[in-house]
Amino acid sequence: MRRSLSSLLSALGIAFSLGISCALAQDVPSSLASRTGLPANFERTFTHGFATTNGVRLHYVIGGPVDGDLIVLLHGWPQTWYTWRNVMPALAQAGHRVVAVDYRGAGESEKPQSGYDKATMAADIRALVHELGGTGVNLVGRDIGVMVAYAYAAQWPDEVVRLAMLDVPVPATRVWDEAKHKPDPELWHFGLHQQRDIAELLVSGHEQAYISDFYKKRLAAPVADEDIAVYARAYAAPGGLRAGFELYRAFPEDEQHFKQFMQKKLPMPVLALAGDKSNGWAETEMAKELATNVRGGVAPDTGHWLPDENPTFVSQQLLTFFGGGTIGKTR
Repeated sequence: MRRSLSSLLSALGIAFSLGISCALAQDVPSSLASRTGLPANFERTFTHGFATTNGVRLHYVIGGPVDGDLIVLLHGWPQTWYTWRNVMPALAQAGHRVVAVDYRGAGESEKPQSGYDKATMAADIRALVHELGGTGVNLVGRDIGVMVAYAYAAQWPDEVVRLAMLDVPVPATRVWDEAKHKPDPELWHFGLHQQRDIAELLVSGHEQAYISDFYKKRLAAPVADEDIAVYARAYAAPGGLRAGFELYRAFPEDEQHFKQFMQKKLPMPVLALAGDKSNGWAETEMAKELATNVRGGVAPDTGHWLPDENPTFVSQQLLTFFGGGTIGKTR
């Protein structure tokens, strides 16, 4: 009996270890080749569109069943909709209507002189959702896109079904304030980008080198030069640098808006994700300042650029979250 029990426990232990190993293997970044460029047959599922909403012309990429639950994906700086290219197919295949947007000032969207506070940008996205016939929406933001998505959810909470926040603190939160006031070599760009005209003067003509260095200093899994070049070309376009830097110049206004928004916590479910080599579990702790129903996850061997570095992890987490299931890693 003892031998049988011992054998059973040993077998269970091996099975448990194998299960953990398989789960971890699925979480780590896939090969660089599999993440480079557009996925196969991407353009058979997704199409490009433009809409003038809230006074600004926005570019977006859309696909998936027209009657599927709407998921809107919002990128960060210095990215465009393209960062979501390896996440979008899985969401569409699961039956969701997927929209990746170039927000105001980015990619092929219009680059006006003003309107880069995140409350205004959230109104842009809300108007686009209505233009596309949506009412309730699932939002996913990364970096600056987190701030836009939060501003949307805070201003119109009855219209947001679920909210996912990827790897950036929101202005006016404790995590934001602590990061802003401590010596952090990865935040030097805040000061530069907020210097109107000077930042443009210094970076103009060097967009590829600047954005490539910026990207590579904040990643853990490699991102292909040809993919980084997509972003560099977008911000080298007329008005691209100015519009991107205006996002940072609006931070003081964002802090004032968000202090007001934070007086009432978000009621919808919130998912907070970050790379273990970036914000880690701090993203989840930050989200708890903003919402009452928060779950979190941390991507292993991943830096700041989650959809580029580890799209499989992001896709799995979002599919579970938007499907209403229980995500394995919670805190």
